[in-house]
Amino acid sequence: MNKVMTRAAAQHRPGTRPPSRRDPRRPGGAPPRDPARPTAGTAPGGGRTAAAPRPLPRPTDLFADRLLAVLSGRRPVHWMLRHTVGRAYDDLARLAEAGPLRTRGAHPVVRDIGYYVPRPGAVEAFARIGAGDQLRAMAFRLEQGPDLRWRCTAVELDGPRTPHPDDD
Repeated sequence: MNKVMTRAAAQHRPGTRPPSRRDPRRPGGAPPRDPARPTAGTAPGGGRTAAAPRPLPRPTDLFADRLLAVLSGRRPVHWMLRHTVGRAYDDLARLAEAGPLRTRGAHPVVRDIGYYVPRPGAVEAFARIGAGDQLRAMAFRLEQGPDLRWRCTAVELDGPRTPHPDDD
């Protein structure tokens, strides 16, 4: 019995090869190495070196970006729920409700951050927030818990905090 192929693509054409693999993650896709020139991740003697570790961002930088995302409306307030303690969440919700950093045009960015360490495990920080030619001020306090995680315990925007109804 003879098999008959009826599809044109299945016919063998002399002198043609199947398409080659173009996946760079697989062998055969990398150019040949020059043994005289060390590559990234190798020491001049041929041994492997550890990649330079990236410095971890400071908690003040992380929290300034997180608070800015909430106050500019890019993130909801409940996104900060596990990163706040005490009245800080209520203050943040009150501030975000008014949308103080929502702008038309230029997105607000953190221009500068400064901080003061009143005691180990506590940081009082300020951030200058810029959106176009407008400059605003944001202050916040971070405290490190027993689990060594930083949490925001206070947040203010553009001046002193408004009195809380529980402050009698």
